[in-house]
Amino acid sequence: MKINSTLYTLLFILGLGCFIPSELSAQDPHFSQFYSSPLQMNPALTGVFPGEYRFTANYRTQNYAVLGNQAYKSIAASFESRRPVGRDDYYSVGVAVLRDQVGESQFSQSRAVLSGSYLKQVGSGRSRGSGQFLIGGAQLGVAQWSYDWNELWFSEQFDVTDNRNPFINFAASNGEALSAMETDIFMEFNAGVLYYNVIDEDNSFYLGGAIHHLTEPNVSFLDDQSEKLYRRWVGQAGGQISLTREASLLPAVALMGQGPSFLGIGGLNLRYSNRDWREVAIRAGLWGRVAKQGESGMGLDAMVVSAILEVERWQFGLSYDVTVSDLSSANNSRGAFELSMIYVHPSKERFKVICPKF
Repeated sequence: MKINSTLYTLLFILGLGCFIPSELSAQDPHFSQFYSSPLQMNPALTGVFPGEYRFTANYRTQNYAVLGNQAYKSIAASFESRRPVGRDDYYSVGVAVLRDQVGESQFSQSRAVLSGSYLKQVGSGRSRGSGQFLIGGAQLGVAQWSYDWNELWFSEQFDVTDNRNPFINFAASNGEALSAMETDIFMEFNAGVLYYNVIDEDNSFYLGGAIHHLTEPNVSFLDDQSEKLYRRWVGQAGGQISLTREASLLPAVALMGQGPSFLGIGGLNLRYSNRDWREVAIRAGLWGRVAKQGESGMGLDAMVVSAILEVERWQFGLSYDVTVSDLSSANNSRGAFELSMIYVHPSKERFKVICPKF
C-alpha cells in the first residue's frame, strides 16, 4: 500500500505541470541535471541533505557543434552547512556562485549569493526515519553582466573599397554608441519554499517553488536607460518509488518561466543500490525538455540521457542533451554535455537527518 500511495501522489503532483500556462525558453542559465544543482533551483533546498555539509559543482557546455569554442559554458558551485535547532528542526547557511559565458562577444553573467533556510518538522511518520518537513529559504547577493564589444564587427566596418577583396576594418569606427562593457553590479534576491514527506527509507515525495530576481534589477549597459531583468519562477516536484529492496524510481519535473520564456524538463532516473554499509549505487535516466520555440510555440527541444554513480559520500553525474527541435539540422542533434559532482560530509549527530533522494 505504501508504494501505491506514493505512486498516486507523485503522479498527481507531476500532472500539475500540464496546467501551467505555456505562454512563457528560460533566459537564465539552466542545468539539465537540475536535481544536482539545488541552490541554482530553489533557496529552500539549502541544507536538504543527510549530512553535516555539502559541496556541489556543475559544468555545462551547449551547442559546441554550432558555435565551436564560443559555445555556451556554464559553471556553478555551492557549499552548505546545517545546524540543529532542538531535536527536529534545523537552520542552514551556504554560498552559491555561477558564471555563464557565450559567443564571440564573450557575453557573461556572473553572480554570487549567500543562501539560508529554516527546516521545520511539521509531522512525524509511522516508521523510524520518516516525517514531513516544510522549508523556507532565501538568497541575497550580487551579480553583473558583461561583454567585450571589441571582439565584434559592425556593418560600418565592412570595407568594400576593393570589390575583389572586401575586408573588415577593425580600425574604422563602428558607428555605435558603445562605451560600457559591463552593467552596474546589481543586487540579487531570491526566495523559495519546499515541502517533503519521507514515508519510509525508500519512498518519498517533494513539492517546491521559488522566485528569482524579486527586485527585477536594471541590467542595461547604457547609463541613461533601464532594462529590467524579468523575475524567474520555478516549480519542482518529484520523489522516490521503491520497486524492490535494491531498485527504485526517482521521477522529477522542473518548470521555469521568465518573462515571455518557458522551459520544462521531466523524466526519471532508475536507481540500483548494493544496500551495503558502504553503499554504492548507480542511476540511469531519460528526460524530455520542452521550451517555447519562437513563433512556432511550445515544442519538444531535447531528450536528455543521464548516468550517475554514488560512492559513499560522493555522487558523480554525466548527461547529454540530444537535440530534437529544428536546431538538430544545424548541430546534428549534438546539444549539450553536462557534468555534476556532489560531496556530502556525514553528520556527527546521533540521529540521522530525514531527507528525500533527489
